[in-house]
Amino acid sequence: MSPVTAGLAGVVAGETAICTVGKDGAGLTYRGYDIAELAEHATFEEVAYLLVHGTLPSVAELDRYRQRLGAMRELPSAVRAVIEIMPTDANPMDVLRTVTSLLGTLEPEGAFDGQHRVADRLLAVLPSAVAYWYRFHHDGVRIPTDTGEPSTALHLLRGLRGEPVDPLCGRALDVTLILYAEHEFNASTFAARVAASTRTDKYSAVTAAIATLKGPLHGGANEEAMRLIERFQTPDEAEHGVLEMLARRERIMGFGHRVYRHSDPRSDIVKPWARRLTEAQGDTTAFAVAERIESVMRRERNLFPNLDFYTALVYRACGIPTELFTPVFVLARTAGWSAHVFEQRVADKLVRPTAAYVGPEPRPFVPIGERSR
Repeated sequence: MSPVTAGLAGVVAGETAICTVGKDGAGLTYRGYDIAELAEHATFEEVAYLLVHGTLPSVAELDRYRQRLGAMRELPSAVRAVIEIMPTDANPMDVLRTVTSLLGTLEPEGAFDGQHRVADRLLAVLPSAVAYWYRFHHDGVRIPTDTGEPSTALHLLRGLRGEPVDPLCGRALDVTLILYAEHEFNASTFAARVAASTRTDKYSAVTAAIATLKGPLHGGANEEAMRLIERFQTPDEAEHGVLEMLARRERIMGFGHRVYRHSDPRSDIVKPWARRLTEAQGDTTAFAVAERIESVMRRERNLFPNLDFYTALVYRACGIPTELFTPVFVLARTAGWSAHVFEQRVADKLVRPTAAYVGPEPRPFVPIGERSR
């Protein structure tokens, strides 16, 4: 039997034409396009179209795609009713998981013109669900979920804040959605592919992915990074505090990565946005604290910040509540999950690995009356 690899680290579990992660000579690409170029020149809707439909859209195609998403943002009344009876202290990831599953019963995949319609519907409606749940349970208002905003980023921010959005925040959030949109065979994507390999419906596959991303070893690092940064009032206090945490062998979230060994290219893109936003708002303390934490982690553990670390500052500056950081991850990654579900369906091969058995050797069954205590 082949040797066991804990967590399937380094195991090639399939082929994909969607994304490269840390590949020599390529780095991080979406369908061959470098992530830095996409983040600089594209919008999230262009990238979502690229991932879901396979090519970059023309101007006319992008315009039609945005109109299509805009027309699909409204929440069904049944979904609103379920969101309203959810507990105020519910985990928002549970809200998204439930909404996705519920939509699968209200709008089954087989009732529409193909799988791409479901992908577009989820990309359009999940931001509405996040904003509606948060505003209803925290502000006591029922918001309209057709904001009229042209982009996913502006739509989400307008829903959460109920007012016009600073264009700088809108673009910064748009960039983070691009960076979160896809990342090869991560845990949630693999969960979606495993589900899809059984020929289940797309809603079920995405529900599995959301449930997987909820786990703190996969999602939630941006939330924990924000909570860490907010502990400290000055860079010196941050250095002292992080050194104490390291001495206690506490885990510092937002650093290192399972695949990358020297740096996360996405962090290099998002960090300048965090600096730009905090400077524009006239409060650079949190950014200075974050930079000092980064310096300490490099010096003491040779660890680099991953995408989650500085993204936390971007979301904070844009007024996104910390508990919604991971749900925003979902809103972006739904594009990547969809692409992988489609790809897995083409492969049409059930994912069924084997396990190395480490239990007892074969032994005879003893009837209950003959068993000693």
